[in-house]
Amino acid sequence: MPDLTRIIPMRQFSILFLLLVCTGTALRAQFNTGRLPMRGGGGGNTSMQRDTTKHDHEPDTLTLRFRYLDEPTDFRIDSSIADFSQNYLGYPASYMTLGNNGNASRNLIFTPIMTPGFDAGFHAYDIYGFNHQKARFYNTNRPYSELGYLIGAKQEQIINVQHTQNRGEKFNFSFQYKKVNSPGFFQNASSNHDTYNVTASYNSQDKRYHLFVSYYLNKINGGENGGIVNVADLKNPEYTQQRLIPVRLGGSNPGSSSFFNTAIPVKSYNQEASILVRQQYDWGKGDTVHVNDTTEYYKFDPVFRVEHTFTYTENTYRFQDSQPDSLYYRTFYDFNIPLVNTDTIRTRHRWRIMSNDISLMQFPLRGNQAHFIRVGAAFEIIKGQFNMGEASFTNLRLHGEYRNKTRNQRWDLQAKGDLYPVGENAGDYAVNGRLSRFLNETLGNISLMASNVNREPSYVYKYFGTDRNKVWTNTGLNKENITQIQFRADNRKLKYNITANYFLYTNYTYFSSFTKSAQTSSPFNLLQLVGYKRFDVKSFTFDGDVAFQQLAGTAPLQLPTFWARLRIAYTAKLFKNLNLYTGLEGKYNTPYYADDYSPVLGQWVYQNFQQINNKPDIAAFVHFRIKSLSAFVRGENLNTFLWENNFHAPFYPSNDFALRVGIRWWFVN
Repeated sequence: MPDLTRIIPMRQFSILFLLLVCTGTALRAQFNTGRLPMRGGGGGNTSMQRDTTKHDHEPDTLTLRFRYLDEPTDFRIDSSIADFSQNYLGYPASYMTLGNNGNASRNLIFTPIMTPGFDAGFHAYDIYGFNHQKARFYNTNRPYSELGYLIGAKQEQIINVQHTQNRGEKFNFSFQYKKVNSPGFFQNASSNHDTYNVTASYNSQDKRYHLFVSYYLNKINGGENGGIVNVADLKNPEYTQQRLIPVRLGGSNPGSSSFFNTAIPVKSYNQEASILVRQQYDWGKGDTVHVNDTTEYYKFDPVFRVEHTFTYTENTYRFQDSQPDSLYYRTFYDFNIPLVNTDTIRTRHRWRIMSNDISLMQFPLRGNQAHFIRVGAAFEIIKGQFNMGEASFTNLRLHGEYRNKTRNQRWDLQAKGDLYPVGENAGDYAVNGRLSRFLNETLGNISLMASNVNREPSYVYKYFGTDRNKVWTNTGLNKENITQIQFRADNRKLKYNITANYFLYTNYTYFSSFTKSAQTSSPFNLLQLVGYKRFDVKSFTFDGDVAFQQLAGTAPLQLPTFWARLRIAYTAKLFKNLNLYTGLEGKYNTPYYADDYSPVLGQWVYQNFQQINNKPDIAAFVHFRIKSLSAFVRGENLNTFLWENNFHAPFYPSNDFALRVGIRWWFVN
């Protein structure tokens, strides 16, 4: 298929694409045009959301809400234009990649896996895909569509398409598709992702039966160039472009890239697919509520519920190098390839997981479905296939939860637990308790949380194999134990939030080299403070996210002590409908020994020989919104005009200056 972006000039191609998608769609959305929302949160993953839709029922007004599985709280879409990373790219600014959008990533703010049970262990590309925990189940009075499109340097493109609508009062469905295609600045750093998410919900006429369906498919293709061969090449005048600098994997063949077809010579290509079907049946009491002489509706309050959840997941994690260099593999990755055999290197971990969960729920207080008691059990069948060998085992999980979110929204109490009594993960458990209290508009909301998790280390630490009769095993690993205590305060009026985390970790599991996993039995603790604060001075906004992390004890864990993102922006409402947000953004973290990365294993590797000492990352931006159209114009990596390239990991430098232009457009039919 020809590369349309070469045949049609990029500007015209972008306009043509938008016209094709938008033709025939009525633009009637009415959005709140207030000032910037608050962002931030513990671990870089939470935020203060604000409603950007009206709540009355004017003829052309959208009323749109959504919920997540197992969460009784309604959420609303966030149309803010302040946080490009969170609101457009879809992940917090504290995440770093290996230089190019779509490559392997990790969070600079420590966020351990806090779930018991089986885990394959491949998480370097998690931020780009969908899962059931993030699946949204909508309820809307009008069909709603959203289009996002971004074009950047080196033919980088991102497309996001979303649609949801109700079919009557009983059924809703939604669809979301996202594509990330970015050739990158360096050789063999291309990424090409296609991700899909479909959800549907149904309520019967008598409101006793409920059905929820969630399906996602993540096709992740990330280029793996292994980093540059020599850091000094960044200053070599012979390399007038970063694409000419030699890299460790893929040779001098950069592959080919187009929007519709990308050839990546060395890549991690992972495919994750899963379907979840949840059915509920309620017993309770129903009433017909008369609003006036001509309007009435049926209201049903459940007292007891039976719930069944079926989940089938099939995930395949692969690495492929079609032209391996035996010298580079032996030198950089301690992986010996016979010189007489330089055929393609392949690795494959394929996991199939089927789960059936039966739960019983009781609602003690009529009319409050956020007050419930849930108990249940789940049976899991897990099968794995590798280049050499197979694995098959089962798990039984018992779980319980008590939740009481009062109807006045002031108190929220949650206590839950999971236990694996038998099976491959026997002895795994998690207990969690959280108490939240909304004080008032001035003092905001505070919450306390405590959690303890005992879990089997992820399977990749115990076994990894290739098609070269090369297998790494480590069967002497003990269960990890993690305790977390958290205090959090959110204040909309004073425009801040702060989270304090204390972690106590025992049997921390990690990769000590490119071919070996290890575990430290010595416990260590970590104090973590994460905060956000915004100041408004007339038409100027100053806001910042900061994180402080301090380890106590001996641990093979490297973290920046301090991380911050600061923004200085001019905000204004111009020409009645134009909301402008323009200024400078800087990100900085203190020097630390950043983890290395193993392309073959797809894992982050502990190292203490090369310290990353970066200057601030600087970007200039112009964000604006006109009714339901938001636009983002950003000049990123301005720091490369002042200093040398920053590094994200050893031998993985950042890109040069890049210009990005993106839009986000809402449509209501």
